[in-house]
Amino acid sequence: MEQRRARRFTLQLPVSITRNGTERIPQFGLTKNISSGGVLFTAAREPEIGASIEYVINLGGQPDPGISLRCIGKVLRAHQSDSGDSAFDVAATLERYEFVRPEE
Repeated sequence: MEQRRARRFTLQLPVSITRNGTERIPQFGLTKNISSGGVLFTAAREPEIGASIEYVINLGGQPDPGISLRCIGKVLRAHQSDSGDSAFDVAATLERYEFVRPEE
């Protein structure tokens, strides 16, 4: 039986992880699903569990491809992805967010 508090939406959007704890770690991945309380995405490196994380989800698409969602949260869990490569599936909370546009 599903125990989640928020509905999850399966979305594959580009995500960039910019910070894990105090370390800046520019890396890229894809979201797998998103809810109002968190996100599941792929990452090349395994993040520190419990650490604060900053990530940016590129919402892309029409009518405005320049909108992104800058998020702050905490890493809940990470495990080797089932995709067969060396990526990790990372679950993180979504505690704060803001919509941002690229610098003009």
